[in-house]
Amino acid sequence: MTGIQYATDEKGRKVAVRIDLTRHRRLWEDIQDVLVSRSRQNEKRIPLTVVKARLIRSGKLSRG
Repeated sequence: MTGIQYATDEKGRKVAVRIDLTRHRRLWEDIQDVLVSRSRQNEKRIPLTVVKARLIRSGKLSRG
């Protein structure tokens, strides 16, 4: 695949990747989304109704 280069260790194992963002920006954005999602998988969940209520109370969201 053009625009992607791998760095390898002394045993030839891929240990890093260099991505040409002008060619593969969407790919990188997808990778970032996955990493953020995985980093947050153990966070406490807040129901959408609670979030909406808080936003309405703070004036950041209208009731409509």
